[in-house]
Amino acid sequence: MTNDLQIYIDGKFYPKSEAKISVYDHGFLYGDGVFEGIRAYNGVVFKLKEHVDRLYRSAHAIMLQIPLTKEEMVQAVVETIRKNKMKDSYIRLIVSRGVGDLGLDPRKCPKATVIVIADTINIKAGNAKEVGITAVFTWVRRNPVDATTHEIKSLNYLNSVLGKIEANACGADEAICLEANGYIAEGVGENVFIVKDGELFTPPSATGALAGITAEVVTQLCKKLKLKLTITNLTPFMIFTADEAFFTGTAMEMVPIREVNKRTIGDGKPGPATKKLMAEFHKVIEDPKNGTKI
Repeated sequence: MTNDLQIYIDGKFYPKSEAKISVYDHGFLYGDGVFEGIRAYNGVVFKLKEHVDRLYRSAHAIMLQIPLTKEEMVQAVVETIRKNKMKDSYIRLIVSRGVGDLGLDPRKCPKATVIVIADTINIKAGNAKEVGITAVFTWVRRNPVDATTHEIKSLNYLNSVLGKIEANACGADEAICLEANGYIAEGVGENVFIVKDGELFTPPSATGALAGITAEVVTQLCKKLKLKLTITNLTPFMIFTADEAFFTGTAMEMVPIREVNKRTIGDGKPGPATKKLMAEFHKVIEDPKNGTKI
């Protein structure tokens, strides 16, 4: 199946083996572009409009003109999934600055490049959702909000890659990034939540964290379940001494954290609030009203 994938590039479809961009594309040369990771479940693209809205916000922040309307972008995603005859998939939606020259000047790139890939992804194999995963704090600080802030979902993910390398070197499943003042920002590709005495806490986007689509779903579920959620700065001490902790993200969905820097979180097992939210989240992704039908 994978070898027969059809990739959307600027309005046309190409087999995976022939899907190419120019080496002069500034997305390749400089990481100059934006992207979204999106999931489709049982023939419905989950929160597609929300993802497209965030894509356009990121593009606006870097003054990147997307050559499609939001409605056309939605159709490009849906058509790509249909073309590949998929009901369940992971979609990577990419908009780069486009082909230019070897200089930095984005004015040399007359038109952005739009790419849609519908494939599969496996971030955490095995029984991670049942037993939880391990994490470490990485020495790599999150980029500050007055630099290449992670509020923008840009193609430049070297900050996250370095964090992942650190996690790999330490034998941990994932890394947690701190911001310049030492507060928790997020994981390398996920938002972070902790639970203490039945209340939930998560960092603000002012730390440079991405405003997560899955994190927003969890926020709404907290209201539904009458779980108190506070958005506030979190210190490493707060996660070390939390009763529960978990990551949220499109690719990872919801995954409990059982250990951070060799400190066991709670009793080392997914806690009641985490399990309750995971069960409710599963109901949300199964509800076709929460997405766009393929």
